[in-house]
Amino acid sequence: MTSPACIRRPTAEYRHFISDSCRWGHFAPRAGDIFVCTPPKCGTTWVQTIVANLLFPAGDMPEPVTVMAPWLDARFNPLDETLARLAAQTHRRSIKTHTPADGIPWFADASYIVVGRDGRDAFMSFTNHIANLRPERIATLIASALEEGIDVGGGPPSADIHEFFAHWLADGQFFNFITTYWQYRDEPNVLFVHYDDLTADLDAEMRRIAGFLGIGVGETTWPEAKARCGFEYMRNNSEKIGTFDAQFVGGGKAFFFKGRNGRWRDVLTADELRAYVARATAALPPDARAWVDRAVV
Repeated sequence: MTSPACIRRPTAEYRHFISDSCRWGHFAPRAGDIFVCTPPKCGTTWVQTIVANLLFPAGDMPEPVTVMAPWLDARFNPLDETLARLAAQTHRRSIKTHTPADGIPWFADASYIVVGRDGRDAFMSFTNHIANLRPERIATLIASALEEGIDVGGGPPSADIHEFFAHWLADGQFFNFITTYWQYRDEPNVLFVHYDDLTADLDAEMRRIAGFLGIGVGETTWPEAKARCGFEYMRNNSEKIGTFDAQFVGGGKAFFFKGRNGRWRDVLTADELRAYVARATAALPPDARAWVDRAVV
């Protein structure tokens, strides 16, 4: 079988103790591959679950969602194991990435679902995510990154949420991610999905994703498939979604924490919110800013 041609090759590297874009250099693509591309905590696992239920509408996934649809960049698992799992799959494949668009290969016959969320909501969810990562896992990742020559910067982020926010804002990876993908938003194999739209009308967004992927919707299996993509179902059946106990203190209940927006209003100061608006306005194209940040304050 001939591998699909790469139409755009990576022009940047994104190496971190948690993820490494260099892993893409070993990836063997297939026609029809689905890439779920998101900044952290913007609905990644949610859209992975939607895609899995569209591919397996009867709910008979061969593995938990995030095992079946792995995070290729992640340094949590040995690369050879991740690649072997993907190579062994006989169904249409789905792969997750948090890498900006200039750090991954692009294939004409693959589908790219780009998921966004208000950056302030993504930040609040990220603080919970980092707080519940098992410390021993972080220590192991940092040690192995240093062995591989990866700059770990200051290591784990500050436990002080205001210091963490200042670092997150200055780092700017959220804005860079959105900007690098935004330029491809009109390409036929790219679909932008917003967290707020998933929250407002899951049925409509699932059908939009199905149409984009060319997957027919069977109305007899649809209600149950949609139910399996609801927040409470995922939280209460987290073992069907991923192996969260190995990574997080509190397992799936910690990973699927709140699932709601606007918590930043009671946490970030007025100065911090003004700094966010200034950073977002400077870093994002105006139409991208309008799309990603629905609550512009």
